[in-house]
Amino acid sequence: MSRPAERLRVFINHLDRPSAGIRAAPTSAQTVSYGHPQRLRYTLDNDLLTPEQRLFYEENGFLLIRNLVSKQDIDRFRREFERICRQEIKVPGLVVMRDVAIAKSEFVPDQRAVSKLQDFQEDPELFRYCSLPEILKYVECFIGPNIMAMHTMLINKPPDAGKKTSRHPMHQDLHYFPFRPVDRIVCAWTAMETVNRQNGCLVVLPGSHKGTLQEHDYPEWEGGVNKMYHGVRDYDPEHPRVHLEMEKGDTVFFHPLLIHGSGMNQTQGFRKAISCHYASGDCYYIDVKGTTQENIEKEVKEIVARKYAVGDEVTFKDTWVIRGRLVQGERISM
Repeated sequence: MSRPAERLRVFINHLDRPSAGIRAAPTSAQTVSYGHPQRLRYTLDNDLLTPEQRLFYEENGFLLIRNLVSKQDIDRFRREFERICRQEIKVPGLVVMRDVAIAKSEFVPDQRAVSKLQDFQEDPELFRYCSLPEILKYVECFIGPNIMAMHTMLINKPPDAGKKTSRHPMHQDLHYFPFRPVDRIVCAWTAMETVNRQNGCLVVLPGSHKGTLQEHDYPEWEGGVNKMYHGVRDYDPEHPRVHLEMEKGDTVFFHPLLIHGSGMNQTQGFRKAISCHYASGDCYYIDVKGTTQENIEKEVKEIVARKYAVGDEVTFKDTWVIRGRLVQGERISM
């Protein structure tokens, strides 16, 4: 870790820490047709995935595993989320995001709704999700035995207030990541309750992971858009879509180039999911200057500078190095 990154980590911990001491099935997306690729690029040889599952991920860029995470674990994550919302605990480095248009909080009166917790790697209970054996055994199928947990989120999609701000624009996760190779990164996304088209399930463009990283920016939405919700500037609106309707504990694994988003929450309740992006410990960092990722680099550095009063000595890479946690195997170059 670089000296600026180490300094930022110490500063965050000092600022934020309190003073006191399975059966797998390819999903409803089976309706998506696919052929046999000439070679398997996106999955690795092991005894877990069936040949059909490997081919499905190769062709479509995602794989849904039903009933993977126990209801007991999901309920524990939900209770920890509520404790954080009630400000009963303070987690170092945690980013609490609130919807720009939702005035009604789920747990705390007179506060805007928490729409997402990001970077919960310092919360032992929530971070337990990232090291669940039932999750990691699938992650290993995509990125190998050296596994880094790089980006953590608990998404709490609020009921839409009529301005459509509960939507998440179609995007590729790689836009946010300054590390490669792309095929050794994967996301695990677990439904914490029933997720359907009414409350804003994930929608994916099957096969879009075979393309390249596209240019992203804030969409020009009349009702506004939440911070950091960049979207793909140009994609084929006629591309087939799959809505991933899921039940509590169902988990979808998907490639970082897969174009995906979610619709409005048209119900009166909040829709919760927990996720982690994993990268191989053999991945490496890149310089994004001169690429389509420059805008997110600039935005992230500005946010870090405002929050922690640091200068340009903290790089985009540094902001990722301090968040990454080894959960299995060896940390080789990350």
